[in-house]
Amino acid sequence: MIEGKFSRRGLIAATGLVLLAGCQIVPKGAPQSSGPTTQVPNAHILPADQQRHRVAILLPTSGPNAGVGQALANAANMAVLDTNATNLRITTYDTSSGTADAATRAIADGNKLILGPLMGDEVAAVARIARPARVPIIAFSNDASVAGRDVFIMGSLPNQSIERTIGWARSKGARRFGALLPEGDYGLRANAALNTAVMEAGGTVVASEVFARSNPSIISAAKRLKAKGPLDAVLIADGSRFAVLAAPQLRPRGVGPRLLGTELWSGDNGALTSPSLRGAWYAAASDGRFLQFSESYRNRFGAQPHRMATMGYDAVLLTLRVSRTWKPGTTFPTAKLQDPDGFLGLDGVFRFGANGVVERALEVVEIRQGGVTVVSPAPARLPN
Repeated sequence: MIEGKFSRRGLIAATGLVLLAGCQIVPKGAPQSSGPTTQVPNAHILPADQQRHRVAILLPTSGPNAGVGQALANAANMAVLDTNATNLRITTYDTSSGTADAATRAIADGNKLILGPLMGDEVAAVARIARPARVPIIAFSNDASVAGRDVFIMGSLPNQSIERTIGWARSKGARRFGALLPEGDYGLRANAALNTAVMEAGGTVVASEVFARSNPSIISAAKRLKAKGPLDAVLIADGSRFAVLAAPQLRPRGVGPRLLGTELWSGDNGALTSPSLRGAWYAAASDGRFLQFSESYRNRFGAQPHRMATMGYDAVLLTLRVSRTWKPGTTFPTAKLQDPDGFLGLDGVFRFGANGVVERALEVVEIRQGGVTVVSPAPARLPN
């Protein structure tokens, strides 16, 4: 159980997280929280609670993915503490021993909203249990295929990052594009996004190579791509570890096509410090507010937060915004999440479409010596 005893540095007041239409997400002067979160064991029944909204967080807080899951859960609790919210009861359910079991317990405990989980197949499994109970989901997944009228996908999507990056590269003269794509679902989605973005920008995808997620495979794929002729820009659709291995093959002696990344590079120190990636571009959510969030998180939990942790914070802010017109114990009003003006969170401006998929305002950054520099800021509003 995370007690409400941490130092209360006013992250909300400092960052001004608001509904873009002008309404505050959290009313001013809310009383202090008396303890926002409970970690629920397998055989636990929550006591009756008629005054607070019950919200479940389904994340792995033990096992191999516990680091990411616990960071998201911690950030959600930070949002409750920072806003002094007393109308939410947020309960964390560990999914490491079975996502469906965690969802079943969450529904049985009377939770009316589920935050999480992480993976697309987990979201689908939870939806099968939550949908008959009319309990919606705000998931931290980036798998848009599981989104729907009662499932809202909050994770950053590769197609949006790729579209933004390709548009920027094309505006700077790049016309002939290549790609290194990992095997699996992410690679397939990245390939589809690349082809669509390049076509719409008036460029040409000249060649692409698929690689297994291993060091020899990415190096071989980069050599094959390099041999296929001159390219203006190459998308490396994986994390920076693979980009660092591919870069010397694509740009020997620092000369060659402009390297492009995806949202997977955001917060990845390998991309930020490698000389072989200097000059590369990628689009992601703005890090402007993440730096302040990180400082507050470290003060409370004694560790650096995972870059995804901000979604836990912003998901709670959304819940608080909706709770102003949401009566405890009743069905969560999902229509309130689809405000066309969107919301401003730690990761910048975002909104949900009618299909439940998040749309984010992204910035384009360039990797330079010592870090990254914003070359195209995220827009203040999303287009109508």
